[in-house]
Amino acid sequence: MALSAETESYIYRALRTASGAAAHLVALGFTIFVAVLARPGSTSHPLSPQFSFLMTEALLVFSPESSLLRSLSRKGRARCHWVLQLLALLCALLGLGLVILHKEQLGKAHLATRHGQAGLLAVLWAGLQCSGGVGLLYPKLLPRWPLAKLKLYHATSGLVGYLLGSASLLLGMCSLWFTASVTGAAWYLAALCPVLTSLVIMNQVSNAYLYRKRIQP
Repeated sequence: MALSAETESYIYRALRTASGAAAHLVALGFTIFVAVLARPGSTSHPLSPQFSFLMTEALLVFSPESSLLRSLSRKGRARCHWVLQLLALLCALLGLGLVILHKEQLGKAHLATRHGQAGLLAVLWAGLQCSGGVGLLYPKLLPRWPLAKLKLYHATSGLVGYLLGSASLLLGMCSLWFTASVTGAAWYLAALCPVLTSLVIMNQVSNAYLYRKRIQP
């Protein structure tokens, strides 16, 4: 027996809401897990998960089903998105600075691992993304660009930046420190965290954009 269109729509919204809630919990849980794991004196830098967590929350702000700030106006959510993204960038820059300082103290080469290279690329991309967001906050700075296209490019670029950050996290889990601290099933569960949030973010970002197009006159 085929489901009615109304039932299918309800199930679809329920699944999207559940996946968004899972992304919130997984991003927060993973951040706490790595912060606890990175004991004082450890060679790790637990700011990468904070960067990922803040970016996750910044992107989910616009989700019709999963945003924790649905009661705010579109303008209010945009401001919260900008603040969260700026905090994410500051965490990334601080983490990068700590890594450079640590390697200098140990006399190690910089950017010698795939994790480091992917992390640097994610930080640079985040910086460019925040710069591009200024054009959305103040569209008069780019009068020749239609606002709808700027939003589309910004959303697409943001998704690429998020995936770069997730890739850096996954590569970091292959480091000697992490594999020595987390083994067996726990490692696979940890590796599943950025994969799950990336899948949810890809779905939520694309659907949020389609939702905005649908409600716009």
